[in-house]
Amino acid sequence: MASPTRAPVLALKDVRLADGAKPLFDGVDLALEPRVRACLVGRNGAGKSTLLKILAAQGVEADSGERAVQPGARIVYVSQEPLITGETLLDYATAGGAQDYEAQAALADFGLDPNKSAKGLSGGETRRAALARAFAEQPDVLLLDEPTNHLDIFAIQTLEDELAASKCAALIVSHDRAFLNRVTERCFWLEHRKIRRLDKGFAEFEAWADSIIAADAEEARRLDKVLERENAWLARGVQGRRARNEGRRRALLALRAEKKDRQSEVRGTMTMAVESAGTSGKRVVEAKGVTKRFGDRTIVENFSTRILRGDRVALVGPNGAGKTTLVKLLLGELALDAGSVQLGTNLEVSYIDQGRMALSDKITLWDFLTPGGGDSILVRGQAKHVAGYAKEFLFTEAQLRQPVTSLSGGERNRLLLARALANPTNLMVLDEPTNDLDMDTLDLLEDLLADFDGTLILVSHDRDFIDRLASSTIALDGRGGVVETPGGWTDLMDQNPGFFKAAKSGASFAPVSKSAAKSDQGAAPPPPAKKSVKLSYKDQRRLEECEALIAKSPAIIAKLEETLADPTLYSRDPATFDKTMKALDKARADLEQAEMEWLELEEKKEGLAAG
Repeated sequence: MASPTRAPVLALKDVRLADGAKPLFDGVDLALEPRVRACLVGRNGAGKSTLLKILAAQGVEADSGERAVQPGARIVYVSQEPLITGETLLDYATAGGAQDYEAQAALADFGLDPNKSAKGLSGGETRRAALARAFAEQPDVLLLDEPTNHLDIFAIQTLEDELAASKCAALIVSHDRAFLNRVTERCFWLEHRKIRRLDKGFAEFEAWADSIIAADAEEARRLDKVLERENAWLARGVQGRRARNEGRRRALLALRAEKKDRQSEVRGTMTMAVESAGTSGKRVVEAKGVTKRFGDRTIVENFSTRILRGDRVALVGPNGAGKTTLVKLLLGELALDAGSVQLGTNLEVSYIDQGRMALSDKITLWDFLTPGGGDSILVRGQAKHVAGYAKEFLFTEAQLRQPVTSLSGGERNRLLLARALANPTNLMVLDEPTNDLDMDTLDLLEDLLADFDGTLILVSHDRDFIDRLASSTIALDGRGGVVETPGGWTDLMDQNPGFFKAAKSGASFAPVSKSAAKSDQGAAPPPPAKKSVKLSYKDQRRLEECEALIAKSPAIIAKLEETLADPTLYSRDPATFDKTMKALDKARADLEQAEMEWLELEEKKEGLAAG
């Protein structure tokens, strides 16, 4: 945790901003010291992105207050929707002033070819390119707005590693709890137009926020009691009292103003409910020997599963591994190359796709919610006025006549949920449902899905969301390999530690050659080579070296961290501080490398013994 005596590299003081007549910030204070990794938490619409833009000086200026930056400090901002320009990714990554070799290294770290065209990128490639450029510029402060959107789990882990290795301070807006738990040491909570600060990581945030909410509720209860007493006093006739009572009257009016202010801050509660369309058959999907190839590339090879009524099945894997393809195969929407899929009886499927494809930019929210026209929507068998139903999902009546293009990513996701949940369903398919949602809405969605008595198929990169919901997890490695494990993401990784090895290394998916495909179809395989039954001398020696390094590294790291914990070290001896930081970064990197090599060598050793 950063010492409060260190001068901030970037700070806001008493910042105020109004959005039309509505105040957005009312005296916001925020400071980031060097190397501090903090998150900015708040509901959708609270102004988190706007605050980041003020900090970054990106097109938004406060009405009043101060923004202070250390002289020469480099501030880099990555927005929710980065714009990639230039002919190649290298052109884009160096456009901000990064050195050519730094840009190439950063792009490689995020699994991108520097010579790849900057046109026609996927959402994940766009995000990775923007992050690579940001790190290549070696900022003093990094401002990240929803950086994990469209990233697969392994790209998120790369981002975590890059943040750990970087010397910059960082302020992050994200809904990804697992990511924030791993990278943050401070929380800023934007609530009621002000900032509250917790000098602990996000893992401690929810308990802290709950205690504040409880204290605020008690204060509101006390205020109500005082107001009730003072109203009774006023009703007895303040006009006839002496002038000294005017002070009490002014205090009462101030209390009323405070009460009104509190009430104006009470946000509408989003109500989600879903009704089963009637009980489906016990067997929802029966898949046997499912195989699918596109050209020379195998997406799924000989995969079998049985999904029963009430199961919550999560699909995970690198971007492009074929998760959405597998969903379509399981739903019978895509032809199989081999195998069979049988769907259960009485299925009513509700599908929310990753690309928000159901939303047309040319229609309004009203039109989207009432595709048949009129002013009502049939919600689980009962007619509701469209304005009343939209309000349950936190949309105002004024927004209903606005085009869908006016909505933020989180609002678009809520709109899709609103229409999908209006229809009875007993098989819900959600493809990346957590993108752009704030944590309050995520909690509501999680509660809804936990109580849903139908079957759920979930495609997600949100590790925490999967751990909380999934009864089983299906993983795809992008090369045809598929494995299913009971439980969530953590259970999958515990039981299949080497399954994603290629994805973690950043290797691209290797297509299956035609000759290999023919071999799979019955050609006689070549005679097996004679196998060794033990590790080579070189591998055995390296295995022992890794074991020794793994054993001694924690003590070395702890000692370096203890040295850096001295709050006066940076100001007293910056050279020693820098030297210790470099030593700590190297010790952590060496330990991680040793652990990976040890795991690979142990797997190799076991394979040789089994062969």
